[in-house]
Amino acid sequence: MRIGFVYDQRDDYRALGFSEEAVAEFDMPETINEIEAALVRLGHNVDRIGHGRNLASRLVAGDRWEMVFSIAEGISGRSREAQVPALLELYNQPYAMSDPLTMATTLDKAVAKRIVRESGVPTAPFWVAGNGAEARTLAVTYPAFVKPVAEGTGKGCDGRSRVEGHSEFVDEVERLTARFSQPVLVESYLPGREFTVGIIGNGPASYVIAVMEIALRSDAVDNVYSFDNKERSQTRVDYFLSSDEEALLAGARALEAYRALGCLDAARIDMKSDANGSPQFLEANPIPGLHPSHSDLPMLAGMAGMSYDRLIGTILESASERYAPKNRQSRLA
Repeated sequence: MRIGFVYDQRDDYRALGFSEEAVAEFDMPETINEIEAALVRLGHNVDRIGHGRNLASRLVAGDRWEMVFSIAEGISGRSREAQVPALLELYNQPYAMSDPLTMATTLDKAVAKRIVRESGVPTAPFWVAGNGAEARTLAVTYPAFVKPVAEGTGKGCDGRSRVEGHSEFVDEVERLTARFSQPVLVESYLPGREFTVGIIGNGPASYVIAVMEIALRSDAVDNVYSFDNKERSQTRVDYFLSSDEEALLAGARALEAYRALGCLDAARIDMKSDANGSPQFLEANPIPGLHPSHSDLPMLAGMAGMSYDRLIGTILESASERYAPKNRQSRLA
C-alpha cells in the first residue's frame, strides 16, 4: 500500500523560533523514523509529506495515496487537530485515525467531558473560566485542579495547578489565560489512582488493549503528571499494567468514552479515580504519541504483548476496514 505520512516535527518549528513548550506536542525525528520503519517492515511504500501545509500543496497538485497516516497536531486554534483530517475529507482521501469532529471535540476538554458525562461515564465536577472576572463568579469545590482547556502533553500543569481556595484559583486562572490565550478548565481534584487506557478499533468492535497505571516517583516535580515530568518520565514515573477491579472498571469506562466520542482506529483515554476508588474520565487522546519506548500507547501495548509493528499495522487495518465497503462499491460500479 502507498501511504502518505503526515506529521509535525519539532525541529522544523524550533527553526522557526517556537519555544520548547510550544513544540511539546510535536514529534521528534526518532518517532517519525520509527513509524516509517514499521510501515516499511509491514510491506508498505511510505511517502513522507510533512506538515499540513505540505499536505495541502500536494493535494492541490493532484497527489493521492491509498491511505494517509497522520500524527499531525496542527499549529493554532482549538480545532487545530481537526485541520488535517478535514483537509483529507475535502479531497476524498482515505486516512487513519479519528475524523474532524472527534478531533475538535476531544481537544476541547470541557466539550469532551460534557459528551462523555451525557453518555453515562462519570467525570469530576468541572467549570470553565475565560478570565479572572469569570473565575470570581464560580462556586468551585476545593481542592481543585486547573489547566488550559485545549492543550496536551501536560502543558500548563505544574505545582500551581492544584488550588486550595478561591483567591488562589482566580490567580491561577489569570496566569494561565494570559500564558495560553485560551479558557481554563477547573475540575474537583481527584486524589486516587491514575490510569491510561489504550483502545483499538471502531464502534462496537473497538476493544481495550490494556490498562496502564501511572505512578509518580518520590523525586517527581510537584507531584503532578506535568509537562516536565512527562518529558523526563524515564527517571520520574513508573508505568505498569493493572488488572484489579478498579483498573478493569477504568478500562470499561474508557471504552464507553471512546465510543461516545466517536474515536476511530486508535486512541488513548486518561482516567483518574476519586477518593472512593471510582475511575473518572479525564480526557481523550485521538492522536496518541507513537514513540516506541517513550509514548504511553506503544508502552502499554508492548507490556500487553503487542509489538510495535503489530500496533501500527492494527491501526492501519482498522482504517482500511472502514473504507473497504466504499472500495468494493467502486469496483462494482
